[in-house]
Amino acid sequence: MPSYIPSLLLALLLGFSVVAAAAPLQPRDADFASVRTRLDRDRSGKKGDPPDKYFHESTFHPHYDGRFADRELSYRERQAHLTALMQTYLSTMNDIGAETWIMHGSLLGWWWNRKIMPWDSDIDVQMSERSMHYLADYYNMTIHHYKLPGLPDGRDYMLEVNPHYKNGSIADHLNMIDARWVDTETGLFIDITTLRRNATAEAEGKKGSMMCKDDHHYYFDDVFPLRESVFENTPVKIPYAYSELLVEEYGEQALTDTSFENHVFNQDRMEWIPIVEPPEPVLPPYYNSRGDSPAVKKPKLRMPPKISDLGSS
Repeated sequence: MPSYIPSLLLALLLGFSVVAAAAPLQPRDADFASVRTRLDRDRSGKKGDPPDKYFHESTFHPHYDGRFADRELSYRERQAHLTALMQTYLSTMNDIGAETWIMHGSLLGWWWNRKIMPWDSDIDVQMSERSMHYLADYYNMTIHHYKLPGLPDGRDYMLEVNPHYKNGSIADHLNMIDARWVDTETGLFIDITTLRRNATAEAEGKKGSMMCKDDHHYYFDDVFPLRESVFENTPVKIPYAYSELLVEEYGEQALTDTSFENHVFNQDRMEWIPIVEPPEPVLPPYYNSRGDSPAVKKPKLRMPPKISDLGSS
């Protein structure tokens, strides 16, 4: 159970009033200064991105938010923090009543062992259009604090909605991601895309056509009714025709090949095992030989263990 601050998220940091949470979204960035935590400077790619792009991935890796991260995590660190990221997202969406489900690589991980695949560095989910409007109206830029085992001070996660989410055209290729759930300590995030009616296809007689801005196309009956399951030891929803969707996106071999990305699948342990231990990531040049930034000492991230339950503060 999270404790969230619907409009206080940056009522303190940005000086907005409490009623600002429900104000119409404006196409402006939540820049580094407005959300900064422990870092000395912004390491997002904002300066090099086109001006109409809202989300800015880090300069050192596309699956980190450079407002909160200054390095890649190690293989083991990333697994632990992605698990917590997924669990807290699902718990929060369930608490506030948003309709969401896992897709793409995350759904493939569910297929194999109900877990995130260990070589993945991101998580993909979809959401109904009605729920995305709901998040934008009431939960945009909210901070959700979780007490996690092994982390005495807990962890803050930020829900951020792209103001371009109302533009459902695939031509808006700079803003394919409608929202993100961001770990404000590690910079890892979940990409959230909205499933919408495909009015163009329906006008051509293709009833029940659906689409996302990232140019994935479906039929209503592919996704709904959603099925109930478990992912990373947390209740989750998955699309109705999950196997057909996975085969269409990845091919039949993705559901049967037990060797992939330098891992083998152990049927007895129901786990992907690395063939060799993955190497440590190379630190960016602004770190010295001890792993410290010359401007600010790099805090040692504590890895949350596997979480069986989530507490609220």
